[in-house]
Amino acid sequence: MVPHLTTALNGPLLSLEKSMLDAMPKIEHWFRSQWLEYSSPFYASVDLRNSGFKLAPVDTNLFPGGFNNLNPDFLPLSVQAAMVAVEKVCPEAHRLLIIPENHTRNTYCLRNVVELVNIMKQAGLDVRVGSISPEITEPTKLETHDGHTLLLEPVVRVGNRIKLINKELGDFDSCAILLNNDLSAGIPAILENLEQNLIPPLHAGWSTRRKSQHFAAYNRVVSEFSALLGIDEWLLNPYFDTCGEIDFHARTGEECLALKVEQLLEKIKAKYAQYGVTQEPFVIVKADAGTYGMGIMTVKSPDDVRDLNRKARNKMSVIKEGLQVSEVIIQEGVYTFESINDAVAEPVVYMMDHFVIGGFYRVHTGRGVDENLNAPGSHFVPLAFEKPCSMPDCAGAPDATPNRFYAYGVVARLALLAAAIELQEQDPLNQ
Repeated sequence: MVPHLTTALNGPLLSLEKSMLDAMPKIEHWFRSQWLEYSSPFYASVDLRNSGFKLAPVDTNLFPGGFNNLNPDFLPLSVQAAMVAVEKVCPEAHRLLIIPENHTRNTYCLRNVVELVNIMKQAGLDVRVGSISPEITEPTKLETHDGHTLLLEPVVRVGNRIKLINKELGDFDSCAILLNNDLSAGIPAILENLEQNLIPPLHAGWSTRRKSQHFAAYNRVVSEFSALLGIDEWLLNPYFDTCGEIDFHARTGEECLALKVEQLLEKIKAKYAQYGVTQEPFVIVKADAGTYGMGIMTVKSPDDVRDLNRKARNKMSVIKEGLQVSEVIIQEGVYTFESINDAVAEPVVYMMDHFVIGGFYRVHTGRGVDENLNAPGSHFVPLAFEKPCSMPDCAGAPDATPNRFYAYGVVARLALLAAAIELQEQDPLNQ
């Protein structure tokens, strides 16, 4: 079931969607040529924001954790894409070891892993789930909130391979290892220098990856794409800047941050004036490494940075795994004017290899149109897209459901391409 979706259906976004429909053959040809040059990440999800005058990605996750929220009708798309993705990584693979997040007792995280296992099994693989969590010392059966079970087995390292040792089920040695763990806490020694195919690679994790590197690559991608369509790239691209050497507790780097916030707000104001946008510009300040909905705030004035109270500074200083924040990205805030049952919503698009396999809406009843929705209290389970993102109705109106979703799929794939470039450039072998 598609939820009731209220969107700002006026202004440049309608014309943006129309330009994408008109240029669909050109767009798809351009993507095909890009994928000849770059290797797509194994999988990814992209958070989008649709403001009615702008459609832009605000985050790209290379370890997506919401496969259970996709429309089950699109499972065949996932299975087919998984077959292609596995074939590229390890053509002879018949076994796959999945390593999830360590906090796998979260039943919603578990449910995502269950769905991921299901997709990979349907793609013709023998799949087991191995844990690198110190808590898991023996095979452990866990149950999700909706009654599914998942067997977690402790991973053992033997030489330069990792295996599962299980007398009852038999040992398990796989050609490929699929990480569904974003490595925020760093790269564990057990995963270093393996001879098996590790997907995504270790440098895709948040111990080394930076959002600013991703959006720098996205700048280049969207510049070329916008030239292809003859549109203003700002309609697809949030401005951003960075500030390093910041310590929210000690209040060092504060002036640098306030100055860059001010400069970015001025740039956004100029664009708002150009397009007749009457809303107040804002920026999102967040940790440059993965946030997991932590270390993030909405800022509308440089004084918001200077006047942070102790509680806000504490909130900004620590992210997932208790890591300290020292580098932030300042990103143009993109309003979301999509709502479901009066709650603020944003689309999330899922991809495997270079195929869009579905998406859903992240919804938060306690957040505003200018706030981060990836936070405690958000929900998304029943909110699957009604139509795939790959089948536009070129004869229909630009804002028809399949066409809106096609536009979402195009922008998500631009972010995916940026991630591919980012991974290639950050690969230690290419340094």
